[in-house]
Amino acid sequence: MTTALSIGEVAAATEMRVEAIRYYERRGLIPQAPRRASGYRAFPASTIPRIRFIHRAQQLGFSLDEIGELLSLRVDPAATCSEVKERAEDRLRDVREKIASLRRIEDALGRLTETCQGGAGPTSECPILDALRVAERGAL
Repeated sequence: MTTALSIGEVAAATEMRVEAIRYYERRGLIPQAPRRASGYRAFPASTIPRIRFIHRAQQLGFSLDEIGELLSLRVDPAATCSEVKERAEDRLRDVREKIASLRRIEDALGRLTETCQGGAGPTSECPILDALRVAERGAL
């Protein structure tokens, strides 16, 4: 007989909030737990590694939809490692694009902050606000 765990026990074992576990269940990322006579969920122990998998994939930037696809591939006997790799490469490409975008933002903010001496001058003479106003008109 397998051990049935309460949602609180699953939350404690995975260091996740109960609400997150319920959400994963609603999204179909974890199977619907059967209910005890009391009405409380009775999760199988296999739920714990599945939730850890979901959480780790989220930490790597996969969306819940993408995680659902990964979970499907994991149990599909016809799926190959190349399909999983392709999804990971897509995620890596997205991350690299975000990093490049953040670097552009960092550079722009760095240039903006270098133009400002700070101090007690009025904000009407602030070069940062001036540059943002110019950008608002589409000239940046």
